[in-house]
Amino acid sequence: MAELQTSYSETVPAGFPGMVANGETSNRITRTIEDAGGIGFGVPAARGTLDHGCTATVAAAADVLGITIATTALGLTAGATADTYAEHDNVAIMTGGAIYVDVVGAVAPGDPLTFGIGAGAADGIGNTAADATHIALTGWVADETVTDGVCRIVKR
Repeated sequence: MAELQTSYSETVPAGFPGMVANGETSNRITRTIEDAGGIGFGVPAARGTLDHGCTATVAAAADVLGITIATTALGLTAGATADTYAEHDNVAIMTGGAIYVDVVGAVAPGDPLTFGIGAGAADGIGNTAADATHIALTGWVADETVTDGVCRIVKR
């Protein structure tokens, strides 16, 4: 019989972007994706222009609904991108609780988080100070020490 896997990593990842971190109390809502390019897992979603709509385009901290939750229920179709909700999909968004995201730069427990937009878009989620190109993810903080990788964040 052929062996499917013969080597294993010694470091098992704690989670992946959009993975709900644990069973502690959280709040989750559902919205419909308005963006033609869709929205990835584990990224901020903002209020859209339609009733119950959302977008990946974050313009102000007040527009942030929460962080998109990953799902395995999406079938990958031709031309679609893996780990992304497509336009018109219903997306689960965590507005409070614990979830994993990719962070850029170094974060430590309790660090407030921002999300890079425009010229700061390459900065992604991190603890860069809020300014014209970094929108505050109000109430969300890092929950562990990570540099450039998957990090558990919380909002209580």
